[in-house]
Order: sequence, then C-alpha cells, then structure tokens
Amino acid sequence: MKPIRCIPLLTFFPMTIAIIMLAMPVFALEGQIGTHDPTTIMLCDGKYYAFGTGGRTHVSEDGWTWGSGPGTPNGGGMGPDMIHIGDYYYMYTAGNVGGQPASRIVMQKTKSLNPESPDYGWEPMGVVNTTDGVEFCNGIDPGCFHDPTTGKFWLTFGSYFGNIRVVEMDPETGLRIDMDEYFDIAINCEASTIIFHEGYYYLLATHGSCCRGTDSGYNIRTGRSRNVTGPYVDHTGVDMMQGGGKLVIGSGGRYVGAGHFGLIDEGDGVQKFSLHWEADMDRGGSSVLDIRPLLWKDGWPVAGENFKEGTYEIESVRTGTAIELAVEGVPVGGGRGGRGGGGFGGNRGTRGAGTRGTRQGAAPGGRGGAQGAVPGAGNFAGAIGGQDAAEGRRGGAGGFGTFGGRGGENTGAARGGARRGIAGRGAGGGGGMFGGRGGGEPMPDQNAADVLANWPEGNIDVRMANYMCQAQQKWTVTPVADAGGYLGAPYFKITIAGTDRALAVSEDGELVALPAFTGGNEQLWRIDMLTDGTWRIMPKFVSIAGDSLVISAIGNSFATLEKFDPDSDKQRWLFKAP
Repeated sequence: MKPIRCIPLLTFFPMTIAIIMLAMPVFALEGQIGTHDPTTIMLCDGKYYAFGTGGRTHVSEDGWTWGSGPGTPNGGGMGPDMIHIGDYYYMYTAGNVGGQPASRIVMQKTKSLNPESPDYGWEPMGVVNTTDGVEFCNGIDPGCFHDPTTGKFWLTFGSYFGNIRVVEMDPETGLRIDMDEYFDIAINCEASTIIFHEGYYYLLATHGSCCRGTDSGYNIRTGRSRNVTGPYVDHTGVDMMQGGGKLVIGSGGRYVGAGHFGLIDEGDGVQKFSLHWEADMDRGGSSVLDIRPLLWKDGWPVAGENFKEGTYEIESVRTGTAIELAVEGVPVGGGRGGRGGGGFGGNRGTRGAGTRGTRQGAAPGGRGGAQGAVPGAGNFAGAIGGQDAAEGRRGGAGGFGTFGGRGGENTGAARGGARRGIAGRGAGGGGGMFGGRGGGEPMPDQNAADVLANWPEGNIDVRMANYMCQAQQKWTVTPVADAGGYLGAPYFKITIAGTDRALAVSEDGELVALPAFTGGNEQLWRIDMLTDGTWRIMPKFVSIAGDSLVISAIGNSFATLEKFDPDSDKQRWLFKAP
C-alpha cells in the first residue's frame, strides 16, 4: 500500500435520492470494538483511529478488523471528539466537576495519531468551556465541525441537563474565541455534532436514555438550518429547541441504542458514519463501535445498511440489464413446446386454433370427449374438450388457440376436462402462444444444477442481458473469512448461485467467471453503498492500491472496469432478490 498522509475523513460531497436494498443479516465489525461515546473516526498514516470514554483507543489497518491502541493522556475523560485542521489533531474531552451538571471541556493536540511517528505526542492546551451546575447547560459531549463554506470552526456540547450549545473556536489554535458567547440550538438530547450538505447545516444529536444496556433508548435525530447557529427544525417544522428531531437511526436487528454520530466522507459519493450501540446482543449486550453508510433522501440524512449476504440479480441503474454468464440461456420451465400437459405439468403450448370437442360421458376408466380434430378459427381461446366425464379417468383435452387452455379442474373457457370423475383428473390444456402449464401449479425456480451441464468447463466471459430469472443471472454474495475488509465491511466473493464459479478480473482487466473461487485478490470485491442508495462494486486489488476502478456498464450488454465517475449512472448497481 502506498503511504497515506495523515488526513481527516471530513470532506463533503452532495448527492440525492435513496434506493434501499432489501436483503439478509448484516455483519458486525471484527476485533476489539467495545467502546462508549466514540470520536469521529480519523485516518492517519494509513490506519484508522477512534477514541472513546475512559481513554479507550481503537486502531484498524483496514476499517473492518479493530484492535486496541495506546490510551490517551489524562485518562481520556468522557464523550470525546476529534478533528484534524492544518497540521494538528484537536481532541476535546469532557468531565464533570463534583457531579453533573457542573462540567468542563479540555483540549489537547498532536500532529500524529501514530505512536511510532516522530510527530506523535499529546500537548495539553487547557479548558475551552465550563458550566457551573446552575446555568441551564451541562457542558459535556463535545462535537467538532469545520465549516467547508466559511472555514470557521465550531464546537457543540450539552446534555439532557439543559440546552445544547454551539460556540465558535479558533481553527489556528483550537481554542475558544469568546468564552462568554454561545448559541442555544436544541434541548432534550446530547452527543451532538453538525454537518453540512447542499446549503443546509444539520444538527445530529442523540435522544433517549443512555447507559442501560438493552433497556437504553438512544436514537440519533436531526434538524437543519440555513445558519450554523440555528434555528434547527425537523421535517415537520418543529424546532429542536422545542424537542423536534427527525429520526436518522434507532435500534434494529440485534442492536439497541444508537448514539454519537460521526461523519466519515470517503469522497466520490461514499459517505459513512461512526456510532456506538448501547447493546450488541450478539456480544452479550456490550456497548460497541459500528460504521454505517449515510444516505440522503429528500434533503435529509438517512442511515443505510452495510452490504448483506444473499443471492441477487445485479442490475445496472443505467441500462436496467443484469450481469450474467455468457452462456446460452434455457427458459425457465423449458420454454414453449406442444400442448400444455394436464394435472401435474407440461410445457407451454405452441400457437394454433381448435374447434370444440364433443360433449359426452364415458364409461368408468374411459376418456371424455376427444380434442377437436379439425383446426378451427379459435384465435382467442382453445376449444373445450370433453366437459363431463362422469366417472372417467379424465376429461378430454382442450383445443389449440392463441390462449391455450388449462387441464385440471378450473372452470372457465379454454380448458381440458371440466370436471373430475370420481377417480380422474382433467387432461392437458390447449397449447398456444400464451399456453399455460397444466394443473395451474407453480413453476419451480431454475437452479444452476438444472442447466450447468450445458456450460463450458473453463473460464466463462461475463456480459449483460435482460433479466429472465435464469440460473446464469443469479449471484450469491458471501463475506470471506480472513480476507480483510474496508471501512465498515468485509471483502466478498461473488459466485453463481449453487456453484463455486466466481466473478473475477482477468489478466487483461476484463470481467470473467472462473471455474472455482481460490481466494485471490482479483476474486474479492468491495461493495460500497453510495449516498443515493445504489452500490459501487470494486475489486480488492484495486481498492488496496488506492485506485478507483469499478464495474461499469457499457451499453446494454457489456460490463468492464472503468474509473469511477460519481456523476454517472454507469457504475451504479442494484442488488435485487431474484
């Protein structure tokens, strides 16, 4: 990996519209992720860092597997936040003085978060805010915001013991500009911060009860304003100073109590956010770090989902066609053939016309009226066969027509035997362009095992085509153990459902399906949700090289790798359950 300079992840990229994917269970971060009140995640020297209450430090080389790092000086305090401006990382940490709501916020800085760097070393800078326990504010849970439009630096703080406040800071020093000036912007919340998107400032704050495990009511809500100092109102027009706030994320799945929003902007239309859960039920109810995609819908931030294991159609947003193996497809059910079979099956019929069969009874064990022998002019419906086989094994077959009839028991025009005899069933329905299956039973899904004998044994090219519910168009996406990951997710393999045939990148840089998955970087995939809810698909070897080549739709029938263009639909994909 090429060296990465210490940089913040807070940049701003506007997008709109959300299209949400429905799928299966989501995966938690791996490693040592137990934390509370985490800072916004920072990137320094190619590693990710997050700090929590009590001086906990979390470090990750890929954003997926986390370990512990050295604690921060002075014990770390509670509810910290951090920002990178210029040459320094500023960390703000709160603490109560003699019990809530008397409190103070202190600041310290360092040029590097990497303990092995010669620039590493925390320098205490002093107190930037105090609350005396009498005023209507408890100055804890600082949140940092560097305004991309003005260059000004702001700090929010506060809790349920009064108002949330925002104060202006000096970006050159990280210290407060005026210790007496503040703006009240919300109430009945804590763990606040501000972000900017398309002309609006958004106040993100945590509502609900804290620190009660699975009984915690934490949830993250938002309001917006044209001015950084407010007023912030929600989607219904309620001011956050009156308790308003639009839900961004609450409890769900096996996670309880979402709190402490921190924006992570990776550029090119990929935004995520860090948070903690008060209780992860799969980890014994522990409070844990998490990372989720951030979407924008109708001008409001919405929590997305990390990619989930499952079997999908992979459809291009640009063309509406789906990625498939370049093999000859077999229609589901075998396609159109002769007359539809009665009862338990038969293929769809071919076009024709028929006359009405004779109506007659039949002796036990006999057949009802025969199919009309002479073609007629029945363009709309096949003729009725024997209608009444009193005790026969089955009624007669329906005639042929544009809409071929059904066998079995259903009443209506264009059918086989209309009534079952004591021991019998209807015969085959009439064939035709729209000839149906006899008996009206559901058609089974087409699986790879049904058709793969017709596929080549070696590498198979990959193309795009209209989705037809066929086996070569169904892909199973599965996380790969011990293959590493990226910010918030593991790497995945993408295989044809029911097989080990894997989507990969060939030596000449084109998409190909290999006979089997072997775990190479050219067979591993990074799948990022974009801010509009669509997905970007990137091979691992490109991701770790810091490049931005992704799967791209060229025309309606060809997919290749191209540099990602955030303003184009060519590299945006939908994963749809087949």
